[in-house]
Amino acid sequence: MADKLGVGVIGCGNISKAYFSLAPLFRGIKMRACADINMDAAKARAKEFKLRAETVDDLLNDDEIDIVVNLTIPAVHYEISKAVLDAGKHVYSEKPFVLSIEEGLDLKKRAGKKGLRIGSAPDTFLGGAHQLVRDLIDSGKIGKITSGTCHVMGHGMEHWHPNPDFFFQPGAGPVLDIGPYYVTNLIQLIGPVKQVAAFATTPAKERTISSKPRAGEKIPVNTPTTIHALLEFANGAVITLNTSWDVWSHGHAPMELYGELGTVFVPDPNFFGGEVRFTDAAKPVKKLPKWNHPFGVPNEMHGQGMMANYRTAGLADMAIAITEGRPHRCSMELALHAVDVMTGILRSGESGKYVAMQTSCERPAALGVKDAKALLAKKN
Repeated sequence: MADKLGVGVIGCGNISKAYFSLAPLFRGIKMRACADINMDAAKARAKEFKLRAETVDDLLNDDEIDIVVNLTIPAVHYEISKAVLDAGKHVYSEKPFVLSIEEGLDLKKRAGKKGLRIGSAPDTFLGGAHQLVRDLIDSGKIGKITSGTCHVMGHGMEHWHPNPDFFFQPGAGPVLDIGPYYVTNLIQLIGPVKQVAAFATTPAKERTISSKPRAGEKIPVNTPTTIHALLEFANGAVITLNTSWDVWSHGHAPMELYGELGTVFVPDPNFFGGEVRFTDAAKPVKKLPKWNHPFGVPNEMHGQGMMANYRTAGLADMAIAITEGRPHRCSMELALHAVDVMTGILRSGESGKYVAMQTSCERPAALGVKDAKALLAKKN
């Protein structure tokens, strides 16, 4: 098998630029072509990154493409991924990779018949900060995790995204759009979820876009935008997850996990890096010593300053796992369980009842310093 698997991208919107620009950091993959229902968008991205612009059908039939990255809107993730698998190619999807357990199980069956892999974002849990937390928990220094809190709250995407409509439709909302980062990180740190309960509301039935080029346009809201959930894990831990796009400001930390022997303060799972703090029993809170994990090194300028961004790490890990014949970390089983948790939260918000999970999964393998470095392309 080739050292590098050829990669094609379907969906050339806002997020595609990150995949194209960061892919050269990693070994095992080579971006070759892109496609979009809007051919002008595909041609623009192709010109920007020196790729081939193809129709969706042509990309699916391209013999140089081994893996297709599905960056379409969530509502069509299943249909596109199904077409990719049916074309005999591996698929790596943006989150959430499907919107129902039934869709996920169907894709699993199709992939199994052809010996293909399914992977899915988010891969931020592979970041240096979150793997440092994983190392701390696995070491036993704070004991078994018994409870915790997660808060991801803001005032919506209509203030920065050029086309924010889909964020407020079924298949998105704060749970399915931002929730994957938090839920996936919780699973890799604690393990699978047993059951969930939630309250959900939609305070505003309409939003006004303030970002260019559509500033002033009104868009309908057809999915809950404030959801407060409780997650009971198989190990007995109980975690509060609050997600909202109806909050202007708050003082909650992104994630705190409480163990039998101490507490760990986890940085925002939406990002790869950040400061990890913990307390050992009654001792003062302190920063964990920095380690030389490559996916925690700031490499991009953001509004908050230099930050670590290693998107496509999960894609590269999957490509290398295919060639090495080992499991990949951003697996279908992990992604499907996260979807089970998130759709369960939404069902509980509608029904007012506890919802038991239909799936489970193993925690993905930790990505230590050595394994992370092995994913990176060698510098010339």
